Amino acid sequence: MTTVTTRTVEYPADNLTMIGHLALPAGDERRPAVLIGPEGMGLSDVERRRAEALAELGYVALAFDLHGGRYLGDPKEMLARCMPLLADPDRMRGIGHAALDVLRAEPRADPRRTAAIGYGTGGAVALELGRDGVDLRAIGTVNALTTGRPGEAAHIRCPVWAGVGSQDPIMPPAQRDAFTAEMEAAGVDWRLVVYGGALHAFHHPPVDHTVRPGVGYHPRHAQRAWRDVVALLVECLPVTD
Repeated sequence: MTTVTTRTVEYPADNLTMIGHLALPAGDERRPAVLIGPEGMGLSDVERRRAEALAELGYVALAFDLHGGRYLGDPKEMLARCMPLLADPDRMRGIGHAALDVLRAEPRADPRRTAAIGYGTGGAVALELGRDGVDLRAIGTVNALTTGRPGEAAHIRCPVWAGVGSQDPIMPPAQRDAFTAEMEAAGVDWRLVVYGGALHAFHHPPVDHTVRPGVGYHPRHAQRAWRDVVALLVECLPVTD
């Protein structure tokens, strides 16, 4: 296993001091870089481990923060913060740009070769970076089939991969249809994978607090979704590019 170096990074966004988790691969050369957005509860060890797994594959990875260093385990508190955020593309873009600036400023990161992946609210942030015309090599989202302001998907400059559970009541078939119609109308290179029998947040291991109805872990599909995300990066942002 390659040696991975990690550190926390603080930066301002959304009138908060965000605390992200940066993972660096072994060596000292510049590498492609990946932004990782968390579910609505906020940054946890799940995303930190994903950043480290990507660093082991040779990427510079930053798991970014949504709530100023807080993890919102209370569903009511999480929804009270995330619902207004999800309704405000400019706020999401501000959070995404602040994290992306930190990532691209890292000396080990190649600022010309970056991708953004995310889960739930973090995936919506990744999509909004694309709709804002950010130069990304790929966007990958799980549980984040959010649609944007009319016409702005045409600014997306890279392939988009999305994954969702077939039984996800928070991202139901109507939302899937709206998302794919937006991507299609904008001429985006897009893919959607529907994981049979999976609920919302199927990728996230069980937590020790109350969760919203319709949320549940699916170990087999969680592994598949991670492999699909890695395959997207290998295709669009190869380490040896």
